[in-house]
Amino acid sequence: MRRGPRAPRILALVGAVLAVAWVAVLARPHLEGWRGPLDWPEAMLTDLRLLVAGPKPPPQDVVIVAIDDATLAGDGGTYPLPRARLSEIVNRIAEEGARALAVDVLLVEPTYPATDAVLAEALGRVPTVLAAAGRFRPEAAGPDGLPVIEEALRPLPRFGAVAASGLVNIVTDASGTPRHVPLLYRGPAGIEASFVLQAAALWSGAPAEIGTGEIGLGGSRRAVDLGYHLALRAPGPAGTIRTVSARHLLETPPGRARLAGRLVVVGYTATAVGDRFSTPFDPVTPGVEVLAAGMATLLSGEGMVRSAAIRRADVAIAAVLALGGVVTVALLPLVYGLPLVAGALALWLGAVTLAYAQGQWFSAALPAAACLPPVLLVAAARHLMERRAARASGRAARALSQFQPPLLAARIAADPGFLTEPLAITASVLFVDLSGFTRMSELMGPEVTREFLKSFHGCISGVVDRRQGLVLSYMGDGAMAVFGLPEPGPDDAANALAAAFALVPAVRKLSLPGLPGVALDLRVGVHRGPVVVSRLGHETHQHVTVTGDSVNLASRLMEVAKAEGAAIAVSADLVSGAGPQALSGLPVPDTRRVVAIRGRMAEVAVSLWRCPRGAEPALDAAPSAAGRG
Repeated sequence: MRRGPRAPRILALVGAVLAVAWVAVLARPHLEGWRGPLDWPEAMLTDLRLLVAGPKPPPQDVVIVAIDDATLAGDGGTYPLPRARLSEIVNRIAEEGARALAVDVLLVEPTYPATDAVLAEALGRVPTVLAAAGRFRPEAAGPDGLPVIEEALRPLPRFGAVAASGLVNIVTDASGTPRHVPLLYRGPAGIEASFVLQAAALWSGAPAEIGTGEIGLGGSRRAVDLGYHLALRAPGPAGTIRTVSARHLLETPPGRARLAGRLVVVGYTATAVGDRFSTPFDPVTPGVEVLAAGMATLLSGEGMVRSAAIRRADVAIAAVLALGGVVTVALLPLVYGLPLVAGALALWLGAVTLAYAQGQWFSAALPAAACLPPVLLVAAARHLMERRAARASGRAARALSQFQPPLLAARIAADPGFLTEPLAITASVLFVDLSGFTRMSELMGPEVTREFLKSFHGCISGVVDRRQGLVLSYMGDGAMAVFGLPEPGPDDAANALAAAFALVPAVRKLSLPGLPGVALDLRVGVHRGPVVVSRLGHETHQHVTVTGDSVNLASRLMEVAKAEGAAIAVSADLVSGAGPQALSGLPVPDTRRVVAIRGRMAEVAVSLWRCPRGAEPALDAAPSAAGRG
């Protein structure tokens, strides 16, 4: 078995090494959750997938009681809301039978002792978690990946005595969209649960169970991301989670607020008050709704899952796409390799979009970033290789065309297997020979004869080529041309007949060097019939030719022309194949007769033209309109 070129295999090996190194560079930040240059494209692609997936149905167990513009207006527009009014809201929530309460309001400054005592009493009526705010740096994370609290604002001890507290910090991506809620922190006293996790645990009635890469809550377990971060998915635009105005709540008759058994989240949504986050659904989503979405995700078990296992799968897919991509473009022509790589990337992007809609958050940016640079680098190298090979092939084709007719050389260059098996076709064969050239070459000498024959052969080639024929061989002062290669056509016979009549004046115009006054003349024989096209010779040195009785007959027709004193002898088979239209512009044959052919038993009907000098027909030099595909 012949071995293929080594260059593509070497390129594939080098590209694979580069791809592995590049994937390793990108993989570490992704596996360890560092911020990096892929955050922005990943954020854009995640937003796009979120929009494709569309909003989710609102959760049934979580309700927001909003301190909105109407609520603040009822207290004279005072901010923050007076604690006496907050006490009324908490009492009403307790009366409505809420199962748990999460207050996203920082109660860190003391007010009137009596007012604070009333609020503390209200908070003690329902299992409650209060908001705390912390300051921490991701790079300060401990060995378990948990954020380390450097400083925190916590509720007053009076409130802390009757309610739990947890940090309300949210992690946003490069675009400012909230993507994660940290569920655990490492503080001075050890591991602390966040505001979201505390609220969900209060509603479930059991403490959270911390496992390796997962959180257990109420008998169900949920995979979490690095550092026990919960992946967030905005359920929809602001207001998707059922929201009740605090003022409306206070004005609603008892028992009609539909808060019984719910986890109620109290927070600010008033204009220019409280946190605002941008999501693909709404550029001004209140922070309390983002926190409520995290709680709903924990309670329902539905939402986004992004875990260490998914991150490892991201890296594995990135490695497969990068390695497969560089090997594909290195070993296949670019016209096939690049579309295959692009198709694989498109399929993966489609798959991660569908997975996102089902709650599985795979990276879209990492595989693309891992695949494209090494693939494009290898593709550029492959392009240079293909250009170099094309130039070499072009040089080979040009060199081959010096030994084979251009049309045949182009066909062999494009299809090296052409004519490895003989091909039987019907073709028109033309032979041309100079009259009395043996004596003239003796008078001119070998050097002058060689130069003259070059011009004579060039004349024949020009006439035949313009009529879609191929000169297959030159035989000293003669030549053989075939019309019907590399593919037969309907006008082959007409083209051969036109070439015969064009050769007569073209050759007669040639001058014989050193023999002024000596006129050239020629004989042309043309026949149409079955031939066998094949390669002759040893496999290391071959030439294309046609064989068969039709070839012999076309050659013998030159003898007929010589015996009859004619310039052109054409068989009746060729005249019939050319058709009446081809004959319409030609002179009437000087003779039509049936003649005996040397070496053949059957006689042949021929048409003969003497073509006197000065009376040759004027023929258009353009090829037949049909041409050759």
